[in-house]
Amino acid sequence: MKKNITVLFLFISVTVFAAEIKDTVRVLFVGNSYVYYNNLSQMIGLITDSMDTKIICRKSTVGGANLGEHWKGLRGLKSKELIATNKFDIVVVQDNSMWPIQYKDSLFLYGQLFCNYIQNVGAKPYLYSTWAREKTPETQPQISAAYQSLAKKVGATVVPVGDSWALARKTNPGMNLFHSDGSHPSNLGTFLIALGFVKKITGRLPNKFATVYNYLDKDGETFRIMQLTNEEIQFCVKVVNEVVH
Repeated sequence: MKKNITVLFLFISVTVFAAEIKDTVRVLFVGNSYVYYNNLSQMIGLITDSMDTKIICRKSTVGGANLGEHWKGLRGLKSKELIATNKFDIVVVQDNSMWPIQYKDSLFLYGQLFCNYIQNVGAKPYLYSTWAREKTPETQPQISAAYQSLAKKVGATVVPVGDSWALARKTNPGMNLFHSDGSHPSNLGTFLIALGFVKKITGRLPNKFATVYNYLDKDGETFRIMQLTNEEIQFCVKVVNEVVH
């Protein structure tokens, strides 16, 4: 009888332990300041802490970088080496924010090279379709169309961040997504971006959200990434659920 109880206890313990193990998705971001502003990669990880799937992000970035610089290894970038030597599930590619408008041929050339390279190492290429700048919202269709066209050519997945921003700006112009420079995201803008990636990668969003997001550094100290209101969170959730499928 005691033996049976012991076996049952062990079975229950193993079952509970197994239930706590999350699926993980390893993601590399290849881009520039639109990735590292407001700690986007950390925010994605924090949002997925409450989900069955945990997204673990790394990044290869430098301010203002374009895909040609990433491909050629300029400015100290080692994006190709990171892709080749790490087992990422997804590699997210993001060009300079003006390239889909001013240098579309470059976006297509290096975007295709990167997507083929990513697929050859067994990962999935995702395209980070960015937003129009604050003073030129009319350029959003051009940006979105460029990334969609590239995706069709190479079999990549588009994360339509710019389309989410366009809907948010139209629906509630009072919620400022921009940093004071009119280009980079505010904290709220980064939260909206993070939700778009979480939804596209996992297929859903969490049922509950924190209003305060703290991150643990390598020394075991916490630092505040951002704090949001429930109103802001629910607005962003509604927008992403309408745009990202």
